[in-house]
Amino acid sequence: MPTYKAPIRDFQFVLNELLEIEKYKNLLEGFADITPDLTDTIMAESAKLCEEVLQPLNQVGDKVGCKFDNGKVTAPPGFKEAFELYAQSGWSSFTCDPKYGGQGLPEVLNMALTEMVAASNLAFGLFPGLTHGAYNALHIHGNDEQKQKYLPGMVSGKWTGVMALTEPQAGTDLGLIRTKAEAGNDGSYKITGTKIFISCGEHDMVENIIHLVLAKLPGAPAGSKGISLFVVPKILVNDDGSLGKPNSLNCGAIEHKMGIHASPTCVINYDGATGWLVGQPNKGLKAMFTMMNEARIYVGIQGLGLGEISYQNALTYAKERLQGRALKGAKFPDKPADPLIVHPDIRRMLLTMRAFTEGARALAMHTALQVDITKRHPEAEAREQAEDFIQLMTPVIKSYLTETGSQVTNLGVQIFGGYGYIKEYGMEQFIRDARIAEIYEGANGIQALDLVGRKIPNRTGKFMRSFFHPVNDFITENRADPEMAEFTKHLYKGLDSLQKASMWLAAQGLANPDEMGGAASEYLKLFALVAFGFMWAKCAKVALAKQKTGNEKEFYETKIATARFFMTKILSQHYSLLASITAGVSVLEIPDSMTR
Repeated sequence: MPTYKAPIRDFQFVLNELLEIEKYKNLLEGFADITPDLTDTIMAESAKLCEEVLQPLNQVGDKVGCKFDNGKVTAPPGFKEAFELYAQSGWSSFTCDPKYGGQGLPEVLNMALTEMVAASNLAFGLFPGLTHGAYNALHIHGNDEQKQKYLPGMVSGKWTGVMALTEPQAGTDLGLIRTKAEAGNDGSYKITGTKIFISCGEHDMVENIIHLVLAKLPGAPAGSKGISLFVVPKILVNDDGSLGKPNSLNCGAIEHKMGIHASPTCVINYDGATGWLVGQPNKGLKAMFTMMNEARIYVGIQGLGLGEISYQNALTYAKERLQGRALKGAKFPDKPADPLIVHPDIRRMLLTMRAFTEGARALAMHTALQVDITKRHPEAEAREQAEDFIQLMTPVIKSYLTETGSQVTNLGVQIFGGYGYIKEYGMEQFIRDARIAEIYEGANGIQALDLVGRKIPNRTGKFMRSFFHPVNDFITENRADPEMAEFTKHLYKGLDSLQKASMWLAAQGLANPDEMGGAASEYLKLFALVAFGFMWAKCAKVALAKQKTGNEKEFYETKIATARFFMTKILSQHYSLLASITAGVSVLEIPDSMTR
């Protein structure tokens, strides 16, 4: 059975040394009490929950799965009790508005909790994760009555929330949805239609589930411009907050999936269910994107979390498993063989896993800090700059962290060899669980198109400047430092390739959109590599300074070595990516017979 140990020291490094969140104490609202002692306590308590409660349930949930019987879904053994503990311990209210029972803590701290939950039990993490997304959508777009009625139950963990978007004929193209909403006489609407792939749409872990449903009003404009958003509770809520009668919706089935077996993926039928309009008519997609954009960042963290637990177990196995001898001669002559970790290819795989997980953590937490700046900074210009960065980085985090999460979990199985392929060792579950993250919340190809088609051209590159300028500034500031030369050199070359690719896309995309679309996924990967390189260069700078103090020398030396590996062995891929991008899409041409 796999084990999990929350990487608390790595979280501390990012929070306190890389991001230096203490410098925001007197700048960002709610940061005044965020001291290292408080963050350490939060990390320790969340680690205890994930290590002792959630992770032991992970294989149970995978093996037993959810049970479906006549419209009712039963969670695997232990999940309901774990969720009650999660809620009672205050984790469901972590970043929520105190006005509705929340604690108002920063998103940058919540990012660490989210990673721990994803690593220890991804299927469990979908329940609170989706609820938080639904909370955000209602908190921003709901009216006062809706907030008062639904948010306290979601914040406390008594209720969960889900989003109902996709339909059998619609998929990603939500303009094709058919679910309809007809106005009643009391300000409510009757919602009729079928939604599929609704994660956590029905279960027995809480007393009520709040659905946010996309539907179309009579006479609405065609396509995505005619979509409205409705709040549809599973159990109707009375004016005093108590529960009333069941709503007219039911779960028609749950899917039998490749992974995340403990999370029910539901078909939900709305048979004239009572709902209320959230926000303005025909503006529902914009409101739903409030939920979806945050969800996309947290889906990226799912790839990171699974990569972390896979790395931890692969590293332990590589240190213990005896197999062959080191190429330069026996490292442990008193043993019948050397451990796997002496072999260069094993070390290459382990370093690749570590470089991706730690780089992803730094980028994700840096982005979460920008979320806090958008919500808490007193200056409008700072909030706007942070929002630009978030908009640009959301498709990168969602796509690249999930893709590399799958790659890292595959490497974990490879290091285990044949044992990795056997269920009881748990490594193959990480691959199966990770695979969905590349698909849901907008498949990774859609994210790439969003990056090149929307984010890069925005206001003649306004979003892009939120990234390019800080990277350029960092290179300029550290170029003369001989210790940093090996890092700034590679970062400069990577940035140069990214700028050339961006210019090529700008020129070719207008003339032939297929050029842009054909290069989108490789461009996103190039962008992500440079973003990771920026994070690793900053990590190296901190570690180089800290190791001179003599404290935790090995910890900082490992950071420097991993940064060096990423820069020389992984970031170097930018050369081939640039060549592939600028080669155009002619190689993607296929015979007409294949398209018929």
